[in-house]
Amino acid sequence: MGHVDVAVIGDFAKDKLVYRGNVEISSGGSVYYGAIALQRIGIRTAVVTRLAEQDFQLLNELKREGITVYAQPALQTSGIENIYTTEDMDHRVCHVTGFAGPFRLSEMPPISAHTFLVGPLMAGVVDIPMLRNLSTLGNVALDSQGFVRVRKGNDLVFTDWSEKKTGLAFVKILKVDDVEAEVLTGEKDRVKALKRLATYGPSEIVLTCANGVTVYADGEFYEAPFAPRKIVGRTGRGDTCLAVYLGTRLTSPPKEACRLAAAATSLKMEKTGPLSATLQEVKRLADLYSVSKS
Repeated sequence: MGHVDVAVIGDFAKDKLVYRGNVEISSGGSVYYGAIALQRIGIRTAVVTRLAEQDFQLLNELKREGITVYAQPALQTSGIENIYTTEDMDHRVCHVTGFAGPFRLSEMPPISAHTFLVGPLMAGVVDIPMLRNLSTLGNVALDSQGFVRVRKGNDLVFTDWSEKKTGLAFVKILKVDDVEAEVLTGEKDRVKALKRLATYGPSEIVLTCANGVTVYADGEFYEAPFAPRKIVGRTGRGDTCLAVYLGTRLTSPPKEACRLAAAATSLKMEKTGPLSATLQEVKRLADLYSVSKS
């Protein structure tokens, strides 16, 4: 198998977006938003995913981008109904519409990558043995939503990850938002939460919120704002931010990765769907940014 820079592992989503009475069916998940963002900034990318065989045609969009796709058939395609009840796109109600089931080590392709981005939609997709195995093959980046968003009937509820101390020991870069950070640490204060998370193993933590991105890397904090001219593509914000951060970190320090991730995410939120901007457009916006360090 060929080597790629980043391999994104997670369940491909067929989401339902409800906003202002309009209903849209959209592809989603880290393997969609994250992988396309990586490919569009010039990072060699592969996707390892599960979905119902009748939905395999949805993967053609990834293939057209030049992404290498490894897909396993599942009984269902994972999906979430995201209901935005107000103009505040950071507040939504989420219902589970499908679950593709867990990944198994025996189903993993013999893939070679510098970084493995583990980005499940919800808990129950990736387990500790999978994280342990991936950590022997390359750096592991993990989106915490795939471990703290737990199915309860058709609802998704936030629950602390009982195996976090074991699991995060295999993780180099962790992605959280404010809610996930508090769920995992019990800390409302962002600085305290990120420092606590670092004690579990990750050397870099990326936190997104409505205003921007905060990076805690090797004892230093970096912050860069989101500055979209309008917000019409809120879904996929975190996936895009983490992906661009990881792609930039292949060749640049955390401060630069923070800056480009914020710029790319701002551009992504201006349109529905995945990041459509080129690397040059991302860099042009990033050049206007100043990154604060504390």
